[in-house]
Amino acid sequence: MATIDDVAKAAGVSKSTVSNVFTKKRPISKGVSDKVLEVSKQLNYKPNYWARTLATKETRIIGLNMQAERIKFSQFHLSLVNGVLHECYGRGYQLLINTLSSDYKNDIQNQVSNPVDGEILMDPAVDDERIKKELSKERPCVVIGKPPKHLEQTLSYIDNDNVGIAYELTSHLLTLGHENILFLNAAQHKTVALDRAKGFQTAFEDNGKRCPHELILNKTINNTSIEYGYDTAFRFLQERNRITAVIADTDKMALGVYQAASALNITIPKHLSVFAFSDDSVFESEFQPRLSSAKLNAEQLGEGAARLLIEQIQENNKLVKRIVIPSEVCHRGSTSTKFLKG
Repeated sequence: MATIDDVAKAAGVSKSTVSNVFTKKRPISKGVSDKVLEVSKQLNYKPNYWARTLATKETRIIGLNMQAERIKFSQFHLSLVNGVLHECYGRGYQLLINTLSSDYKNDIQNQVSNPVDGEILMDPAVDDERIKKELSKERPCVVIGKPPKHLEQTLSYIDNDNVGIAYELTSHLLTLGHENILFLNAAQHKTVALDRAKGFQTAFEDNGKRCPHELILNKTINNTSIEYGYDTAFRFLQERNRITAVIADTDKMALGVYQAASALNITIPKHLSVFAFSDDSVFESEFQPRLSSAKLNAEQLGEGAARLLIEQIQENNKLVKRIVIPSEVCHRGSTSTKFLKG
């Protein structure tokens, strides 16, 4: 069986060059890389993964720790994973995805140590056991979302401007004449929920309106986003006919709102406007009319997070970095008609 020495000799390069061609740890010219790969193919050489891992003390694997509702990814999750994978491929890394339920502590007690060089933690909580675990290991870690306030100066993270985008969505609805806006926010323990609630409230204040705090509701863990959107919207639309607009945390939650409106014979957008924080939805065919949304550019979030983490791993970079990925409001059919009072 051919060894790395055989490949290096046949290709006329050093062993470290052969190693870097396969690990992509250091840049190698295309000409040299192609030559090494061709010689390796001729000699039927395959790098010994575990030998390399023991020698370098690196697995060339990064982890993505994310919560997926009943392990069914939304388009946001799919796009984010694509972004991480794209960066991993270009840098010679593999990706290990770990999904958690909402019961952090129970999950962490049952997890084995992951064979990763660093971890991306998605959707942080105000008191996040996953972050505590990573910090105790003293290994590279990047957060997608805003870390708990007391750790913002400690962890590198990438996020949208959730205060700003919630402010923009709310302000737009206010200019259409809506004041009784039901805000179906993320779970209360999530840091993103705090930022979006702040943007919602500030928009009312800046427009000289009283913020309806009683209409800011946080998702519970007892049902899915679609179920929560349906049950909550149905209850409020049935009992409080004054609700004329809904802002939903996700496209799944918005789908529940659509279903509740249909059950109550409420027409969107004539009688109810709906916004969601969502990239393009896998449920798009079920949204009639098309859902207006705040596009979060999940693929950019994934790419940026992977880039930050791999930089930390390869360069032993302890510098804390914060990146904000822009969002954009996509006005579609669910908010296209000006609300007519009375």
